[in-house]
Amino acid sequence: MKKNVFIFHGTEGSPDENWFPWLKQELSKRDYEVIIPKFPSPPIVPAKIDEWFSVLREYEDRISENTVLIGHSLGGVFTLRVLEKLKSPIKAALFVGTPIGVKPIISYDRENSFSGFAFDWKTIRSNSKDFVVYQSDNDPYVGLEDGEQLAENLRVALSYVPNAGHFNKKAGYLKFDQLRDKVLELLEK
Repeated sequence: MKKNVFIFHGTEGSPDENWFPWLKQELSKRDYEVIIPKFPSPPIVPAKIDEWFSVLREYEDRISENTVLIGHSLGGVFTLRVLEKLKSPIKAALFVGTPIGVKPIISYDRENSFSGFAFDWKTIRSNSKDFVVYQSDNDPYVGLEDGEQLAENLRVALSYVPNAGHFNKKAGYLKFDQLRDKVLELLEK
C-alpha cells in the first residue's frame, strides 16, 4: 500500500490554511499521497468529534502501517482519539501546538467539549511506531506545558521551536521546513 500522510486542521480551520497546502505540495512532489480532510468547525460553536469521525470514515481504507498522521491544534486532539481507536499501528503521529488539557489553553472549555482531555496513553503509544511533538514558547492558544506533557505521555523528547506562535499563518507559518524534513525521514524508515 502506498505511503500516505493525513493532515488534520484545528478549530475553525481548513485544508487551505497555514503550512498545509505547502506541505501537501512538498510531499506530493515525492509521490506521497496527502489527504487533508475538511472537518466541520464553525465559528463560536464548538466542533463535535462525532462529526469529525464521520468525515474520516470516507478515508478509513487508506489508514495503514504506511500512514503518517499530523494534527495541528485541535487536529492533534483528534489524532489522539484516532490512535485510541485503531486496530493496528500506523507509521507515525506528529503533533503541532496540540492542547491536551494543561492550562493555560485560551479556549479550554471549547476544546474540552470536543472530546474531553482524558486519554488512553497506553493504547495511543501502541498504535504508532513514532511520535513527534512540536510546541512553541509563545503560542497564544496552547501553553508550552501542553507540549511538554504530551511529549512526556508519548515518551518522546519535545521538539521545542522558540517563537513559533501557534504554527499558523498569523505566526508566519506558511512553510514548515522542520516538519517536512521530519515527515520525510519517517516515511523513509
